[in-house]
Amino acid sequence: MALRLHNTLARATEDFVPIAPPRVGLYCCGPTVYDYGHIGNFRTFVFADLVRRHLEFRGHAVNHVMNITDVEDKIIRRVRETGLPLREYTGRFTDAFLQDLDALGCHRPHHLPRATDHIDGMLRLIARLVERGIAYRTPDGSVYFSIEKYRGAERWPGCACRYGQLVNLNLDEQRVTERVASDEYDKDNVADFALWKARVPDDGDVFWESPWGQGRPGWHIECSAMSLALLGDGFDLHLGGEDLAFPHHEDEIAQSEGAGGLHGGLWNEHRPFVKYWLHAAHLLVEGKKMSKSLGNFHTLRDLLARGWTGREVRQLLLAAHYRDTFNFTMDGLDGARAALARIDECTGKLREAAGTTAATAPAPALVDAFGAALDDDFNISRGWAAVFDWVRDTNRAMAAGELDATRAAGELAAWERVDTVLGLGAKPQAEAPPEALALLDARAAAKKARDFARADAIRGELKAIGWAVEDTPKGPKLKKL
Repeated sequence: MALRLHNTLARATEDFVPIAPPRVGLYCCGPTVYDYGHIGNFRTFVFADLVRRHLEFRGHAVNHVMNITDVEDKIIRRVRETGLPLREYTGRFTDAFLQDLDALGCHRPHHLPRATDHIDGMLRLIARLVERGIAYRTPDGSVYFSIEKYRGAERWPGCACRYGQLVNLNLDEQRVTERVASDEYDKDNVADFALWKARVPDDGDVFWESPWGQGRPGWHIECSAMSLALLGDGFDLHLGGEDLAFPHHEDEIAQSEGAGGLHGGLWNEHRPFVKYWLHAAHLLVEGKKMSKSLGNFHTLRDLLARGWTGREVRQLLLAAHYRDTFNFTMDGLDGARAALARIDECTGKLREAAGTTAATAPAPALVDAFGAALDDDFNISRGWAAVFDWVRDTNRAMAAGELDATRAAGELAAWERVDTVLGLGAKPQAEAPPEALALLDARAAAKKARDFARADAIRGELKAIGWAVEDTPKGPKLKKL
């Protein structure tokens, strides 16, 4: 079965056919580094990691790019308030973001371009749009993209020149002559948007030289310049949250195709800026939109400080299909902990049963069922069903004594293959403290002396300090509670 995905651009589920297989260019809109990332952000980033991992699982050579937005309105305001240099301020939160990605078990993208390192590419795109009459300079030295001029550019080959490719817009019923200077604007506000913003006193030292005077780029042009520079004129996949479809992604398409790409390739080759667009749905927290005023606003760091692990948060963020609005709850984290415990217990027993036996090949049932589920527009719900059916059946087979070392090794290899996509990894092994090891020895001595009352009492003492004892065919083992 071919990989099929729901392409926002086509408004349909389509077979995935890369432009130049086996290579796949994948771009995901990354963080705006003015603060710590919240779990709504990380739903999209974990989904992007799942997409990359499954593409690699299917043999594609993925070039994964995620931008770092390190200049825009909120950042400049924070720089002004703190008095810190731009790179110092954004560097702090860029480092924090990468640490959070690591905690969630995400592969780091192959490229993490900073917007401030791609100003030259942005200036080239803007200049080309000005030359083609699609962008215009205002008296203050700002440059805006003209939606009306873009829509009238059908005579230019290679340019779709249609504003509203990702979302249904009736521009004839809306005003499109207004200008919007801010980086973000109301979702129903169709207006000319800023490509270059003239320097104002509040910008302080955050500015660059341009043919139109000192200033800085608008938010939308940043992603176009970075994606085209690193993935070429026309690439396979662009991901982001559904809130970015309009205006951000719509504006990316218009300015990228209007300019003909960074190297002229879109203009001449009659191909779109991006072939497939995937958008992840909103995340709610306890049934409501996340908000600091409601007390349901969580950064990943908040959750880790409360005792949850990155594995547990990742499992919950991957619990539902990416196009379904997802309700993130503390009860859900409890469920993620329990789900991981079931998997860890099963795979732990398989390791014991396999011993030093190496698998000749992964057992196919789990790998095939899981792969087929993810091929169906990344249907993770079906994927989890395959995993937990496998856990149940494997536990039954082990209880019935039906798994020898060779079969156990094959089943373990199957799980490890599937986990290259899920990215959960193995549960970190906690080292038992000396007092727990001493109690384990004392319990063994009590059992040898047939003092079972003392052995049971020691089990209780171990539990009191956070450890359980399990009697296995290979002897007693300590397990962290």
